[in-house]
Amino acid sequence: MKISSPFFQRIVILSFLFCSILIMAQETPSVIGRWDLEVQDGDKWLPAWLEVKQSGSKALVGHFVGVSGSARPISEVYFKENLINFSIPPQWNGTHYLHVTGTVNQGAMEGNLIDPYGKPHMFRGVRAPELLTPEPAKWSKPIALLKDNTTDGWTIPAGSNANQWFVKDGILTSPASGVNLMTEEEFMDFKLHIEFRYPEHSNSGIYLRGRYEVQVEDSYGKEPSSVYLGGVYGFLTPNENVAKKAGEWQSYDITLVGRRVTIVANGETVIFRQIIPGITGGALNSHEGKPGPLLLQGDHGPVEYRNITISTPQE
Repeated sequence: MKISSPFFQRIVILSFLFCSILIMAQETPSVIGRWDLEVQDGDKWLPAWLEVKQSGSKALVGHFVGVSGSARPISEVYFKENLINFSIPPQWNGTHYLHVTGTVNQGAMEGNLIDPYGKPHMFRGVRAPELLTPEPAKWSKPIALLKDNTTDGWTIPAGSNANQWFVKDGILTSPASGVNLMTEEEFMDFKLHIEFRYPEHSNSGIYLRGRYEVQVEDSYGKEPSSVYLGGVYGFLTPNENVAKKAGEWQSYDITLVGRRVTIVANGETVIFRQIIPGITGGALNSHEGKPGPLLLQGDHGPVEYRNITISTPQE
């Protein structure tokens, strides 16, 4: 007996609705989302970050940022009965797979991590804040963060070695690889203007709130990349590479509101109100919901900065 076309269509629609209801009834795994983590190393807790997403109907995948390096892809995250585990191969350092096992309970995560050197650590974390803040209606007048011949208002991170940075005639200089430098004042949302210059093959970075690195690197003539000039390291790729040749002064105008960042490099808008998913390797901490300093990377080669000004939201 033949089934009429309208009847068959009704059966298909009802089957589709039934399957949709079943899918909607399934509980979303509590591990899905972004996590601000801390990894214990002796008496210190070092920053890390994790993102877990659903791929298709069942599989879980993700990204992980450790103490250093970029966001690493996780091919599969295993999660069952509030237990999570995953592994990723070494990136820059070590020879072991990084392996994470832990539990998720009421918006918190904790467990154990084996680093690429085979050393075990405890870790803990909480859900990362959304930080989808509306754009301020008004900004303050730009305030200079750099004096002509002193580093007053700037400091090196706790536990760092001797400070190699100095200021002369308004130019902040790191003549060789050494320590990072950061503002004593902390900021949440802001508009930043900053100019920089580096020699061939040198590398620096500007950490917004001490957590999100906007790359400063000799990358003239290369394809756009998150690890080259104009990118948010490991996360956001500029729409074009506008880097000048080494030895020339260049500029950034950066607006950070919540997680949304706009980057104007050398007068060209290369990233517009894009969401930064998480912290960069080398961040000061993983406390994303709090203000943080402006941090300049000084451990990757010589670099100069000048004309550093900042504006903040007005009530």
